[in-house]
Amino acid sequence: MKGKRRKFSSAFKAKVALEALKEKETLAELAQRFEVHAVMISKWKQEFLEKSAHVFDKEADQEEQVDSDRLYAKIGQLELENDFLKKSLKKLH
Repeated sequence: MKGKRRKFSSAFKAKVALEALKEKETLAELAQRFEVHAVMISKWKQEFLEKSAHVFDKEADQEEQVDSDRLYAKIGQLELENDFLKKSLKKLH
């Protein structure tokens, strides 16, 4: 019978990947220390290296932030309009 899959936070994965990149300990030692299979550590290390270039992509982050700010403002506006219309409808009945 299989157990539940363990879920790891991004911070934990980054910490383990950085330790693997330092190469002060073998993958087997890291696996034992962090109680994670060595294959998972290798995958996290590979993913960390592949995505590390995106850390310096400030323009993409700023565009995403602007879009989300605009969307949250629109949501707030629509909620106010919806509440106003609900109150007006109750007055009519």
